[in-house]
Amino acid sequence: MNNLLRKALLAIAFALISSAGKSQFLMDMIDTTKEMGKGFLSLYKKFDHVRISGYIQPQFQAIQTKGAKSFNGGDFAADANNRFMLRRGRLRFDYARFNNSNQPQLQFVFQFDGTERGVFIRDFWGRFYENKFQNFSGTIGMFARPFGYELNLSSSDRESPERGRMSQILMKTERDLGAMISFEPRKKNHPLRYFRWDLGVFNGQGLTGTTDYDSYKDIISRIALKPLNLNKQLTLSAAIGTLQGGWIQKDSSRYSMTGNTFTGIKSGANADSKAPRKYYEADAQLKIKTNAGATELRTEYWWGTQSASSSTSETPGTLLKESVYVRQFNGAYFYFLTNIVNPHHQIGIKYDWYDPNTKIGGKAIGNNNNVNATNIKYSTLGFGYTNYINENLKLVLWYEIINNEKTSLAGYTSDVKDNVFTCRLQFRF
Repeated sequence: MNNLLRKALLAIAFALISSAGKSQFLMDMIDTTKEMGKGFLSLYKKFDHVRISGYIQPQFQAIQTKGAKSFNGGDFAADANNRFMLRRGRLRFDYARFNNSNQPQLQFVFQFDGTERGVFIRDFWGRFYENKFQNFSGTIGMFARPFGYELNLSSSDRESPERGRMSQILMKTERDLGAMISFEPRKKNHPLRYFRWDLGVFNGQGLTGTTDYDSYKDIISRIALKPLNLNKQLTLSAAIGTLQGGWIQKDSSRYSMTGNTFTGIKSGANADSKAPRKYYEADAQLKIKTNAGATELRTEYWWGTQSASSSTSETPGTLLKESVYVRQFNGAYFYFLTNIVNPHHQIGIKYDWYDPNTKIGGKAIGNNNNVNATNIKYSTLGFGYTNYINENLKLVLWYEIINNEKTSLAGYTSDVKDNVFTCRLQFRF
C-alpha cells in the first residue's frame, strides 16, 4: 500500500470517528478548547486540513388521508397516503487552516443536498478568525441564519424528523445569503467565554429565491449563553434574538387586522415601500445527567410581525405583485427527551404550535369576513423512539398528532385528518 493511499484511508477513518455521536450545529465555530475543536485540529493538521462528512435519511411515512398536506417532507400525492422517500442526502466538505500556534485562521464549508427530487446547495460559506484577542470571527456566504436553537440544530442530530411548522414557514430552508460578525471568546480564562453574540445582515428570501429582488436587508442578532455546568448533574444554555427586516411591496394595497376582519389601505405610498418583517425569540435548554444517560428539557418561543400574501404567511421568495397582508404571529415548541436503559435508547415528546394571526381565531375565521385558511392556528403533539444503533446508524420511529383550530371555513369546521407516522433510518459518516 503506497503512502498516499494509506493517508487517504486514515483520513476517512478519522472522519468517521470524529463525526460520531456529537451534536452538530449548522453554525458551530472551531473552538480548540473543546473536544470537537481539538479533533478538527488534529485531523486538519495530519490530512491537509480537509474533512468530509455526510448522511442520508431514507424513510417510510403513512398519513391518515390520501393527498393530505404535510410539513413532514412535503404534501402527499393526490392518490397516496403512504410513501418511501429519501428525505435528505447531505455531503459536506470542510477546509480549515491553523497558524503555528494552533489557532484557527479560516474555515470554508460546502454542503449540498441530493435526493430523488434533485440536487441543491445548502451551505457555501467562508469564515475568518481574529487571533490577536481571540474574540471575533467573520462569516460570509450562504449559511444558517443565527436565529433560534432548533433552526441551527443539524437535521442529522435533531430528535424529531422535522423542524416545527413555525420554523419551516418563517425561516424556510434555514439558510440565507449574507455576512455576519461573531463575538465568541476562545481563551479559557476570558470572563465572557460562556457567551456568544452573532450579528448578521442577510438578503431575506433565503434559498426560496435564486437572487435578491430588492435593496432591503434583514438584520439578525442573537446573544447566547453557551452550555454552562450548574453542577455535576445540570447543564443550562439559553439565548435571545431578533430579526428586523422586510421586503419591497409593489402593490398599492396593504391589509391588516381590525376587529375580526382584514381592512386594507390602498395608497400610492404603499408601492415600493417596505413590508415589515420583525421577529423576536427566546430559548432555553436544560440537561440533567441520569444513570441511563441524560434527560433534556428544551423550549423556544417566537413572536412578532410577518408580511406575506393572502394565500400564505411565508416570506415571498420572488417579487410579490399582489396585495400585502400584515399579521401578528406567535409560536413555540417544548421538548422532553430522556434516555432509557442506556444512551442508545431515547424517548422523545415534542409539542409545538404556530399561530400566523394572533388577532383572530376559532369560529371567527371565515365567519362572513375575508379571513381565509392561511390564518388558522396549528398545534402538533409528536412522540417517538430513537435507537442509536451505533455511531453511524440511527433508527427513528415518530408519530405526530396534528390539530388545526375549528373555524367557519369549509373544510376546517373540524380537525383535518393529517396525523403522520415516520420510520427513518439515518446513515452517517
